[in-house]
Amino acid sequence: MLRDFSGFPGVIGCIDGTHIPIKAPSVNEGDYVNRKSFHSINVQIICDAAYVISNVEAKWPGSVHDARMFRECTLSARLARGEFSGYLLGDRGYPCQPYLLTPYPDPEPGPQQRYNLAHSRTRARIEMTLGILKARFQCLRGLRATPERACDIIVACVVLHNIAMMRRETWVAAPEVDPDNNPDIPVDATDGQAVRNAICSNHFQ
Repeated sequence: MLRDFSGFPGVIGCIDGTHIPIKAPSVNEGDYVNRKSFHSINVQIICDAAYVISNVEAKWPGSVHDARMFRECTLSARLARGEFSGYLLGDRGYPCQPYLLTPYPDPEPGPQQRYNLAHSRTRARIEMTLGILKARFQCLRGLRATPERACDIIVACVVLHNIAMMRRETWVAAPEVDPDNNPDIPVDATDGQAVRNAICSNHFQ
């Protein structure tokens, strides 16, 4: 659990998407070209405070945006139904929702800036987790496999990563951080903004 980490209350996980390069597929090749112009699988990952991956979606072509991956995943519907108590933290590539909180795009001095700082410090867990995963499994820097096979390999690496983290095994290289993973900012949902404002007012005054 990330609850109360960095002063941010009620956090149950951090979410982000990461692109795993693959060779150009022979079918629907254009769908796999991402915004950086290489072929990839866009993988949605949610982690906890111990860098353990609690949820993975490895099935989307590189052209698919993170917000769409989340919107169409099963977990999103479960969160919307209130099956979990707490919030996911995501970057500005996601719309702000009651159960998925994002930073203020233009924070005012004071509580909003403190909210954003706590949000950033907490969400650093997912950036570190992705870095550790890719450092531990160098194959994820480029898979020469079909999309279907690549997705299976990615999920297998996630399972092995979790086993390694639970056994407290170390990794070799320093993690990588991509702070600008989603330049396109979705429009925030009104009720998501209300939840964000309430947390900002109650915890970051």
